[in-house]
Amino acid sequence: MEEERIKVLSFPSDSPPLSIIAAAKIAGIALPTQTSTSGSLTLSLSNGLELHGNYVILRYIGRVAAVRNFYGDDAFHAAQIDEWLEYAPTLLLGSEFENACSYMDVYMEKRTFFVSHSFSIADIAIWSGLAGAGQRWESLRKSSKYPNLVRWYNSVSAEYSDALNEVTALYVGQKGLGKQVAAKPKEQKSADGNSSDKLNLGSRPSSEIDLPYAELGKVRLRFAPEPSGYLHIGHSKAALLNQYFAQRYQGEVILRFDDTNPTKESNEFVENLIKDVETLGIKYQMITYTSDYFPKLMDMAEKLIKEGKAYVDDTPREQMQKERMDGIESKCRSNSVEENLKLWKEMIAGSERGLQCCLRGKLDMQDPNKSLRDPVYYRCNPVPHHRIGAKYKLYPTYDFACPFVDAEEGITHALRSSEYHDRNAQYYRIQEDMGMRKVHIYEFSRLNMVYTLLSKRKLLWFVQNGKVDGWDDPRFPTVQGIVRRGLKIEALIQFILEQGASKNLNLMEWDKLWTINKKIIDPVCPRHTAVIEERKVLLTLTDGPDEPFVRIIPRHKKYDGAGEKATTYTKRIWIDYADAEYISVNEEVTLMDWGNAIVKEIIKDQDGNITQLVGVLHLEGSVKTTKLKLTWLAETSELVNLSLVEFDYLITKKKLEEGEDFLDALNPCTKKETAAIGDSNIRNLKQGEILQLERKGYFRCDVPFVRPSKPVVLIAIPDGRQQSVLK
Repeated sequence: MEEERIKVLSFPSDSPPLSIIAAAKIAGIALPTQTSTSGSLTLSLSNGLELHGNYVILRYIGRVAAVRNFYGDDAFHAAQIDEWLEYAPTLLLGSEFENACSYMDVYMEKRTFFVSHSFSIADIAIWSGLAGAGQRWESLRKSSKYPNLVRWYNSVSAEYSDALNEVTALYVGQKGLGKQVAAKPKEQKSADGNSSDKLNLGSRPSSEIDLPYAELGKVRLRFAPEPSGYLHIGHSKAALLNQYFAQRYQGEVILRFDDTNPTKESNEFVENLIKDVETLGIKYQMITYTSDYFPKLMDMAEKLIKEGKAYVDDTPREQMQKERMDGIESKCRSNSVEENLKLWKEMIAGSERGLQCCLRGKLDMQDPNKSLRDPVYYRCNPVPHHRIGAKYKLYPTYDFACPFVDAEEGITHALRSSEYHDRNAQYYRIQEDMGMRKVHIYEFSRLNMVYTLLSKRKLLWFVQNGKVDGWDDPRFPTVQGIVRRGLKIEALIQFILEQGASKNLNLMEWDKLWTINKKIIDPVCPRHTAVIEERKVLLTLTDGPDEPFVRIIPRHKKYDGAGEKATTYTKRIWIDYADAEYISVNEEVTLMDWGNAIVKEIIKDQDGNITQLVGVLHLEGSVKTTKLKLTWLAETSELVNLSLVEFDYLITKKKLEEGEDFLDALNPCTKKETAAIGDSNIRNLKQGEILQLERKGYFRCDVPFVRPSKPVVLIAIPDGRQQSVLK
């Protein structure tokens, strides 16, 4: 094969790969560059081969460079560099930027470089992420907030000033580079006249995400949930896209409660929706309610009746639905204005006659788009409203209220999921009949998750039938549910914004979301130890310490910010039965955070179950030579009782087909509790704290320590790899 040489690096004009260009400059590698209209980052080689992706190309530069240890001096250091390359995109996540700076500042306290003792592409990746953050990093750099990180950054900047100054002068400040996800835009047009703004997330592909007809500083959006349930992951996409566009176009978001159905709505839902929106970090300008506009909506309805654009219909609901499907005009369509106003007053009074009626728009019963076939504008409902009591006996439909309130509140763009596509024409026609300003509809795809129900009606069934513990149950796709299960909001934001405003219907895997979450929690969450209670095995070390002693060790070996913990060492220690089964007589094993031991005797009961082990310490032994690395706990009265809780999906089908009843797909086993004992430090955990139990996975503290007889409840956090273990 022809020896490869770099031919050209192609990249989008708004996303120059600073780390690659900087690495090549420092390494003295000639790197011709050109901007690309395809939107992809590509390194073309002279032999016709290509490489794609920011950190794939950066690793290649690291390997071919003549710089010593540029990609590590051994396989372990190369793997450590890979870890930092995975972490580097965190710097581009707006909500995570300062957390990342804090973590790295602690990490660099006693280090000169990020990996080993040499400058490497890990340093370049982190330096480029900070430099690309522009003013955001510069303001922190001038403060005294992160002294260790700033020391390292200044040192790198000085050492490689010629190369780095040239790169930053050319590329830092170009649109799209290093901005936080929801940064405000600088509108630029590409050669074809189309906006070239991208949604950027580190090295991940950009997605087109423009808002048509948007003017900088004049965009007004609304997030308008119905207060008939808690906010779930599907709603989160709409909320975050509203926020994204508001920040990008220097506009604002209104939080509006679409409270037009008193049968389903409550103050509890309003309060929790506000809580959930704030949990997501949505910055709304104000809170409004559709019910604030009921008087104006009534006036508009009466105006349309008088103009002959609406009529009162007493056709039974099922017959009306059939007539709409068949394009058959209602017998009431030709009622006089006087007759309609008379029946309208009966509806307002909630009389027996009024309760038989509804108000319909007079649009077009022959239109191929069935949403335009005289939709219902008002229905009678004698149930008191959760905000305004029994003042009204009739309420507007969403289809009538939404276009009116959007125009009334000065909304410029109404974001709606594409499932409403066929009703867009209806929305515009109703606004036109009302004589109101046109609001632009912007569509995005609804977020659907595998094995997940997002219908509030179906979720309510689980709550009312005691299948879950409430709307914040960890099995629920609600914001409160997934946070309680251990999801960081930063992961949810990254997951949703990665999809952009795609119009494609997508069924997403939970594994992808939990994988993002793991990358956020793993570098910082403390490590603890637990042993499963059932059949736990006592290992007696005959030459172990006669008197127990305590050592203070880090809760996380790579992150000092996690603090310290006390570990007790004794002659008698507990290990998991599952580990004991794999041990052979005279086998050397490693006791984590202690050293090696040799098991001399395995004692079993009459059924062949292991009941005890006897061994001797061999602390001079090498941990590299042992097959088994065991977690263990000293036999002391300080151990904490634990309940480890795992959850599974509520249904057994990835996707329910049209007309399929979810009750036929219920998962019979969705929760498993395992009794365990944990190290004494676990009694200091706070509710909501995330930890890793060594060799058992990640957990969130749901119920902290209260008293010895009451177990600490730890909820298992999926890591994107684990299959269901519940049977």
